Amino acid sequence: MPVELDLAGDPVELTAALVDIPSVSGDEALIAESVEAALRAQAPHLEVARSGNAVLARTSLRRGSRVVMAGHLDTVPVNDNFPVRRTYGYLHGLGTVDMKSGDAVMLHLAATLADPRHDVTFVFYDCEEVEAERNGLGRIERELPEWLAGDLAIVCEPSNAVVEAGCQGTMRAELRTSGKRAHTARAWMGSNAIHALSGALATLAAYEPRVVDIDGCTYHEGLQAVRVGGGVSGNVVPDEAVLTVNHRFAPDRTPADAEAHLREVFAGYDLRVTDMAAGALPGLSAPAAAELVTAAGGAPVAKLGWTDVARFAALGMPAVNFGPGDPVLCHTHEENVPMAQITRCVDVLNRFLS
Repeated sequence: MPVELDLAGDPVELTAALVDIPSVSGDEALIAESVEAALRAQAPHLEVARSGNAVLARTSLRRGSRVVMAGHLDTVPVNDNFPVRRTYGYLHGLGTVDMKSGDAVMLHLAATLADPRHDVTFVFYDCEEVEAERNGLGRIERELPEWLAGDLAIVCEPSNAVVEAGCQGTMRAELRTSGKRAHTARAWMGSNAIHALSGALATLAAYEPRVVDIDGCTYHEGLQAVRVGGGVSGNVVPDEAVLTVNHRFAPDRTPADAEAHLREVFAGYDLRVTDMAAGALPGLSAPAAAELVTAAGGAPVAKLGWTDVARFAALGMPAVNFGPGDPVLCHTHEENVPMAQITRCVDVLNRFLS
């Protein structure tokens, strides 16, 4: 049975109700059923559709522009932080930051904003916290592409209730070295593949990441070793070793640019890209994006990390992150969101859309 949700009531209470519905990635059926039932019953002005464990809703008012708002319904696994807990001014628990407070903001607006000046599409999707091929946005793009079309995308991921523009790209690559096995008692007869990584590790230790300003947003790049593998046994010189690196690159670089940079940095090594996702430029000059920045007040900042804004940017629309909660707390035991940020996001988006 779906859980009853009050969409038009206090969005803080709505956040708490969503947090108390377990929805670890791959187990979103109950929360999707609850969101769908609530939208159908409490937002008759919206067209509602279902795609797997994603729920979509939209206005059809023939406005001159459309805003797509997106939020994922899933969470990472429980870490002794379920159900919701309250302290003065805060909600604590799994999903309070990432990102059921953002979902609550969207659901509240969906139910209460019947006559927005932009047409609005709301997308509540599944499996964001796992491998990219399972991400519900990919399925929606393949099966219901018209539901993702718009002039601006707002992903309500946590951003401390300020506009975070664009996002970094990310790339993982493996550096492989080879050697020759030998008994460690006669090590000179072999060639140690792990030792052959020493030059790459020294390069990483001395690496100075680029800092770039794009549309007034400062993006800090990064290059880090994230895994080292190798070794045969405790008395054998290893003949193979692998160093995995993660490169976070500013959105003025394409993935091809980022790969070329890594090949230059690690010249002479066998480098293989294993995973990558393009970044997203800020797009703040687009009219709808500029209106949102004005409604939010203050200066927008760069998104340091990758989010699904990149998926929307790839569809040809500007995209920003705007939601309650501190992204530093995502996936931590200490996850908590200030109630005031939930209210602020509702107020800002009401100003923008009304």
